[in-house]
Amino acid sequence: MSIVEIPQEEIRQPLPPGPLKWVKGNLFNNVGNTLITLILLPLIFFAIVNAIIWIVTQADWTPVINFPLLYAVGQYPRDQIWRVGVSLSLIIFMLGVSWGKWGGLLRSISIAVGLTFLLLALLPIQHAQLNLNMRLYLGSNLIWVLLGFGIGRAPFVKVLYIVLGWLLVPVISILLLAGFENSSFLPQIATTLWGGLLVTFLLSAGGILLSFPIGVALALGRRSSLPVVSAFSTIFIEGVRGVPLITILFMFSIILALFLPAESRIDRLLRALMAVTVFSAAYTAENVRGGLQAVPKGQIEAAKAVGMNGLQTMVFIVLPQAIRAVIPAIVGQFISLFKDTTLVVIVGINDFLGIGRSIINSDPEFVQLQLEVYLFIAVVYWIFSYLMSLASRRLETALGVSAKL
Repeated sequence: MSIVEIPQEEIRQPLPPGPLKWVKGNLFNNVGNTLITLILLPLIFFAIVNAIIWIVTQADWTPVINFPLLYAVGQYPRDQIWRVGVSLSLIIFMLGVSWGKWGGLLRSISIAVGLTFLLLALLPIQHAQLNLNMRLYLGSNLIWVLLGFGIGRAPFVKVLYIVLGWLLVPVISILLLAGFENSSFLPQIATTLWGGLLVTFLLSAGGILLSFPIGVALALGRRSSLPVVSAFSTIFIEGVRGVPLITILFMFSIILALFLPAESRIDRLLRALMAVTVFSAAYTAENVRGGLQAVPKGQIEAAKAVGMNGLQTMVFIVLPQAIRAVIPAIVGQFISLFKDTTLVVIVGINDFLGIGRSIINSDPEFVQLQLEVYLFIAVVYWIFSYLMSLASRRLETALGVSAKL
């Protein structure tokens, strides 16, 4: 019996259906779907048309257009705002370097970031805060992306250098933003003046970066054979997950301050970051624990068979598979954390939502325009949440998460 070999070039993934075939197969494939489509299509059409008409001709976007820097950085001193710009450019530069070294998903993120800043620089509007210097800065970020890409492609740039760069950039940025006491070049800026997207990104990015390793450690601790470690991890996870985030925020922002001496009070923004980190770590731990349980025991037995010890098995065999399996759940938790940072307004921190509320309350005329303000805030949160979700799907595809482990 002969075996017929099929050339590899003839084995192709089937093409997706065309638009007409998709519409027929999904919207008009039976009588029920056809009736639903015919009823909903006019309603959706008129809703979209009326929404566009309201946005373009009827809505008053004055409280949004007049205060772009307030939404971005809050009351951060305008003569020191260059420090925010330098910190942002450092992050963009590192994105370009990472794109040059690894490509893939980082390429899409870097190009999107660079083009977004270029479009902001070329906006055909006249605004006092969008002067020539601001336009030049916004446009220069595309140059930083391309410069980083060129450096990342250089053979002398090692992966270790890029990792060290990503570890140093947040530290340098925080030092730049906070400044130093009794310094004339970098005067100290109180965190009470920080606000807007600056605070939102600091809390969300800091909470994500800090809570992930803590969550992994808690997940491993809960599965530990040591009773004390397992009990502590279990009590911590279940205790934190059993209360809402606002309770944790109040505990760190108000109750914790009462137990500390006046001379050792922790900054309120740092206290909020600690609360967000603790809350997110408990949920991340449960997600990772689910991934650990999904790893077949045969993988561990095979690792032991080739002479790997317990630490090597966990670091090189179990954890990579476990985290890969729960990427959707972890990213979903991070998106939820990004949106939950709006709760810090209750403890007196002016994040992006808090700035919007402050602008509405600053002028009696703006009270009638709160729909426009909250719609703008909702759209911004949706854009960043969608980008995180899109990056997650790209990462899942690259790692083959949907494939069977």
